[in-house]
Amino acid sequence: MAAKKSHLPIALIVDLVLVVLFTIIGHYTHSHNFDPQGLLTTAWPFLVGLVLAWLLSAVWDRPIAPLATGTAVWAITILVGLVIRGVTGAGGDPGQVPVSFMIVATSLNLITLVGWRMIATAVSGGSKTRRRRR
Repeated sequence: MAAKKSHLPIALIVDLVLVVLFTIIGHYTHSHNFDPQGLLTTAWPFLVGLVLAWLLSAVWDRPIAPLATGTAVWAITILVGLVIRGVTGAGGDPGQVPVSFMIVATSLNLITLVGWRMIATAVSGGSKTRRRRR
């Protein structure tokens, strides 16, 4: 139980950093500036999605589990972020989210939000622990 709790703050920080980096890179790629208002407009739908993902997927139970937690955090973050972006027009016109953006957002966040957990599990010996219990 202690190991799970020690991973919790790290998981939160890493998830936040990765979602913010995704929005910074995306915003800069298209606008070529670091305008704080533009960055906030781009980031907030996905940050709301991340908060909901953490609440709905009970991250505190298994914060670095790639499949159980990582895929849930990824799917909820992207789904909520894209819906909010589409409904509010954050970063574009309301009701319109380009398919190319959906593909990039979905794939990049899959790689980062699940990927870091795969690496963390391998480094922390998570897979070895499971094998010994069998």
